[in-house]
Amino acid sequence: MTNELTAAGIDPFDESVYRAVLTRRTAAPAELAADLGCSVLRAARALERLNDHGLVGRLAGVRRRYAAIDPGAAVESLVRTRTAELDRVRSAADELSRLFAAAQAGTAGEEEVEIATGREALGRWFVRLQQEAREDVMTLDRPPYALTTSNPVESTALGRGVRYRAVYAPEALEWPGVLEDIRGLVRRGEQARVMPGLRIKLAIADRRLALMPLSLDLDGVRAAVIRPSCLLDALTDYWELCWNQALPLDAPAEDPLGEEDRLMLTLLVSGLKDDAIARQLGWSVRTMRRRMSRLHELLGAVNRFQAGVVAARRGWI
Repeated sequence: MTNELTAAGIDPFDESVYRAVLTRRTAAPAELAADLGCSVLRAARALERLNDHGLVGRLAGVRRRYAAIDPGAAVESLVRTRTAELDRVRSAADELSRLFAAAQAGTAGEEEVEIATGREALGRWFVRLQQEAREDVMTLDRPPYALTTSNPVESTALGRGVRYRAVYAPEALEWPGVLEDIRGLVRRGEQARVMPGLRIKLAIADRRLALMPLSLDLDGVRAAVIRPSCLLDALTDYWELCWNQALPLDAPAEDPLGEEDRLMLTLLVSGLKDDAIARQLGWSVRTMRRRMSRLHELLGAVNRFQAGVVAARRGWI
């Protein structure tokens, strides 16, 4: 059983599962169980741990299936968080990169704009972009999602000091679990805002690498990987424009409103309907409207639009 990644916190069995996924490129727990002669449950749990470490990503869909992440980026992220036995881990990363490269049809070039095709490639590039970020990651986020709606890579990056600023479309907040995930990331340090009318998905790392799907149809999706260029500068400027126009999802320190009331106001101003807001906050529509009436009184507003304007002027949202 291999154990080159033990120093980086990877269990030897998990490493054998990772190697098997690298060879296959994508795999389901049952396929790996057959390859390794273990139970499906044991293979599934190993895949979940590898997903948490950013070594594999779960593909979208009902069936559980995972794709390997390029070890050159994925393992390096682990190395930066663990200094013990650094040389041994880096030699393992080189070996895994050779295995990964052997399973690929070709190698990526260094053009200013590179095209990646398919959900799997899009998901890998999004993980790699975050893992290679040193200072900040800026995103425009809206459905649909190539892998899952959660992003465990972000929590790791936040822990090593990378600044995240995200602008979300209101449609993203309606997806099950997304709003709670965002609130958890905000507690870890993400700066989150919401803006109606967001039409594209975009991620920019350190203003030197960007990833943008060329359509929102993820079946056969093509995405542009953009390196330093005038196009990257223009996309960065566009992100800044969206950020300045968006409404914060995190409250200022002097916010006199409760967190849930402030979030309700933000969602209302963002264009979500009553039933969608109530569902996201775990309330009944009746409860939501009752709390909205109370806020009208607090703000001296006669309707929700005026309430949003007054709250924004006061810096509460």
